[in-house]
Amino acid sequence: MGRPADLPPLAEEDHVCAECDLSYAELTIDEALDKVRRLPGAVHAAALGVPPELRVRRPEPRTWSVVEYACHIRDVYAAYTVRLYRTRTEERPAVEPLLPDRRVEWFRYNSLDLTAVLHEIESNVDGFVDEVGQATDWDRVATRLPHEVRTARWLVRQATHEGIHHVHDITAVGRAVQATG
Repeated sequence: MGRPADLPPLAEEDHVCAECDLSYAELTIDEALDKVRRLPGAVHAAALGVPPELRVRRPEPRTWSVVEYACHIRDVYAAYTVRLYRTRTEERPAVEPLLPDRRVEWFRYNSLDLTAVLHEIESNVDGFVDEVGQATDWDRVATRLPHEVRTARWLVRQATHEGIHHVHDITAVGRAVQATG
């Protein structure tokens, strides 16, 4: 089966991010939860540190705005809560791809209220943390495409990485749009 053009491959179970230095293999569930619990505050600080009139500006056409990144983080925690639940309760579920670039356009992220999105991040993170607390078998698996088999442990690590990485992106975008005013 081919990969849709806008569906990047999933990170591997032992992924190490070259940009934010997060190592999946070294990240325990407890450490992941600690990092995830701190994410709403980090997103708030990064996003609200950008002047309101610049929060919807893209530094370049293919790089999201601060608001678009915040919406993506919100979506990640909603999607990964459902993915983890399905992995915990179903045999080898096939999970839907997030299609983040399409969501940005479909759902008009730049027209959304950042304050509301930040509150939704808090709620979605809380729901994710609750779902992680229900999991016991970290070796259960889900797929996105038939050859992309990932464990429940990976789902938690990937969701953690998404949040951490995109806080860095929000900070970088904020600097870039402020530099160009």
